[in-house]
Parts: sequence; C-alpha cells; structure tokens
Amino acid sequence: MKLPILLTMPFLAACALAAQAPQSTPAFEVATIKPVESTPKSPRYIVMQGQHRFVEKDYSLKLLIAAAYNLNPKAVSGGPLWIESDHFDILALTPGETQPSHDQQMVMLRTLLADRFKLAFHHEPKVFSIYALQVAKAGSKLKPSKAPSTDQPALISTVYPQRILMPARNASMADFVSVLQRAILDRPVVDRTGLMGRYDFNLEWAPDESQFGGDVGAAPSDTAAPPFFTAIQQQLGLRLEATRGPIETIVVDHAERPSAN
Repeated sequence: MKLPILLTMPFLAACALAAQAPQSTPAFEVATIKPVESTPKSPRYIVMQGQHRFVEKDYSLKLLIAAAYNLNPKAVSGGPLWIESDHFDILALTPGETQPSHDQQMVMLRTLLADRFKLAFHHEPKVFSIYALQVAKAGSKLKPSKAPSTDQPALISTVYPQRILMPARNASMADFVSVLQRAILDRPVVDRTGLMGRYDFNLEWAPDESQFGGDVGAAPSDTAAPPFFTAIQQQLGLRLEATRGPIETIVVDHAERPSAN
C-alpha cells in the first residue's frame, strides 16, 4: 500500500502564468531529475528538507504539472502517454538566504518543467464534475488561527493504518481547497464558503478507494473514524456538494523526457 506523505501548502496564482517561463522567472540553482520505478509501496511527496533542499519523490510529469499549477490531475490532459506512466525523483537547491514559500517553490518547479521537460501547453475551459466546499447549515466550527500572520500555512496529511489525520495551521479556505483537489479528492474543488480568515483545525477521517488517487485504499470497516464527507461536517462545520461547473484546464502540447544529469 502506497502511503503518501503530503506536506502541502497552497500555490494559487498558477494558471495565469505562461507555459514557457521567461528568464527572469525564479528558478532552482541546481536540480537533479532521476527516472524511478514506481511501486505500490513507493512513498510520494514534495517537501522542503531544510531551508534550501527541495525534494520530490515518485511523481509522473502529469502529477508534477498538477502540483505546479494547483490543479486536480484530471484537469491535465494531452501530451504523450509517458507523462502518466514514467515517474521521477527531483532533488533541487533553492536560491536566496531564506526558505522559499510554497508559492515560490511552485514557480521554480514551473520553470524546471519548461526548461528540463520542454513543457508547452495551453489553457482550455471545460465543464467538470466538481465539489463545491460550502458552510454547513449549522454553521462553521472553525476557530481563528493563533499563529503569527507571517507563518506559512501548513496542512499535513499523515496516513495511519485505520485513519488519516490532517492538522492544519494558519490555513485559509483557499489553502484547504488546494489540498483537497490536488491530493485527496478525485475531482476539482471550488471554494464557496465565503470564509476569508485563517484557521487552525484537526481533521480525522477513514479514507476510501477514491481518495489519494487510490494509493491509500479503504480503511477497515471497524475503524472508529468517520468517512471524509461526514468528518468535515461534524468536525469543521463544512460540507462538499457534488455538482458540475466550468474550470480552467491544461492541455499539454509538447513534452520531452529530461536529459540525463
């Protein structure tokens, strides 16, 4: 069973950027890309290890595009078949004196995709089955964050044998939606809560096969944790409505396997 370690923070202004990053776009100082054999037990994550060490494990190019441009993987189409079948590890060093925010990391990742994978694409609006995140009828149960306003938002999903635990800190609804659609749920998610603050919360649930791209699987039937849709209503005072709506998608026009390092 693949246990994804998801250290996820939002990266929101992605889709307005051009497919080919200009020279002035922030970039990694150096990056190594290694093809890897993906197995059901391979961990998959993107994380900063220290201030300058960017590490990505076991992502396909399609998943990298979805991460870099804040999309559900279903919103990425086109390109050669290998963008889904081939998997890669990336080790990169970031510039500057401080650790970059996740937004800044994703800008560097977009630059790498354009430079090393020769990625070219265009945006295309499509109507999708989506989830709309809303405040439940009984009202929100979210508490304002106690973190300093300068702290980066943190939403970390940890996989246990019978449950998933996500402690979120200093997180906006945009941050939460970003994690839901990129990593957890099987369709795009839009924020219709109207909540503009930042919040601290703990979310615990029993996963099913539709979540995390099927990598985690279903929790045992005797687990005490509630299903995801029940958990967000009971614990957060929010709900997800299944509906249809237009979203911006990426259609890959060109991609090349990266050259050996």
